[in-house]
Amino acid sequence: MHDTLPLLEISDFPPVRRQTIDTLQVNIGYRCNQSCVHCHVNAGPHRTEMMAEQNLALIPQVLERRGIGTLDITGGAPELHEGFRGLVRAARALGVHVVDRCNLTVLFEPGQQGLADFLAENRVEIVASLPCYSIDNVDAQRGKGVFDKSIAALQQLNALGYGHPGSGLMLNLVYNPQGPTLPPDQETLERDYRRELRRHFGVEFNHLFALANMPIKRFGSTLVSKGQFGAYLQLLKDSYSESNLGGVMCRNLVSVDWRGNLYDCDFNQQLDIPAAGRLHLRDLLQRDMDGSAIRVAQHCYGCTAGQGSSCGGAL
Repeated sequence: MHDTLPLLEISDFPPVRRQTIDTLQVNIGYRCNQSCVHCHVNAGPHRTEMMAEQNLALIPQVLERRGIGTLDITGGAPELHEGFRGLVRAARALGVHVVDRCNLTVLFEPGQQGLADFLAENRVEIVASLPCYSIDNVDAQRGKGVFDKSIAALQQLNALGYGHPGSGLMLNLVYNPQGPTLPPDQETLERDYRRELRRHFGVEFNHLFALANMPIKRFGSTLVSKGQFGAYLQLLKDSYSESNLGGVMCRNLVSVDWRGNLYDCDFNQQLDIPAAGRLHLRDLLQRDMDGSAIRVAQHCYGCTAGQGSSCGGAL
C-alpha cells in the first residue's frame, strides 16, 4: 500500500482551533467483515488491532469527567469487538447519546444474533454505510452480495422502529462517491435515496450523509496507483469553501484509536498525526483540550470542499 502522508504533510490549509468537545469518537478495532474500496481505515477481516479492556474502561470515565454528551463508536465493524455491548451499556447508563457506525451486513455475522434488538433497546443511533441505492454500484464498491444483505438489515431495523418518524430510533445512511469526485448535493441525493429505497424495498430512514472520500489509506493508495492522486487533491483544493471551515467536525470532537491515543479527527488518526502533546485517553481525566490547536494537512481540504463533509454529512 502506498503511503500518502508524505504527499499531504506540506500544507497551506488554514489554522483551526478546537472549541468545546461534545463528541468522543472512538475506533475500538480495525477488524471488519468487509474490505471496501473507499475505506480510509484499511479495515478488513484479517486486521487484529482491537482496543484492550483497560482502555475500554477509561471511556465511560472520560465521558463523565469531561461532560461529553455523545459517544461515536466506529471501526472496522465496531460490533465485532467483544466489549462493544458493554461499552454501549456503560455510556447509556450515564445518559450519553451513542452512535454506532454500522456497515449493516454485520447484523448477519456469526455471534451477532440479537444485535439489532440490542441497539434498539439502548436507543443507539445508527449511521449505516450504503454508498448507493443500486445493487451494481454497492457490490462493486463493497463486495458481491453486500447490497442484498444491507437491504435485509435495513428492513430488520425498520421493523424495530428505526427510521420511522416519532420512534426516536435514528437511522441515517452514508453515501460515498465511487471514485475521485465530490459527492453531489446532499438534499437532492437524499430525495433520490428515499424514493428508490421506499419504492423497491419499503425501506425508511431519517437522513442521508454525503461524505467526500479522503485521499488516505486504501482509497488514497488506489489513487496513487492509478495516477489520480494529484488531480483529486487539486479538485479538493479548488473546491475549498471558507464558509465550511467553521463547521468542521474537529472543532468539537476528539478521536481515539484502538490503543487509546488521541487525534484531532479520524482521518488524522489513520495518517498517524497525533493531537498536539501526544495525549492518551487517561490524560482527559486530568485535563481538557478546549482551545487547543488542531493539526492540519492537505487532506483537510476534503472536509471543506464543495458542500463540505463531516461525520454528520454535508456542512
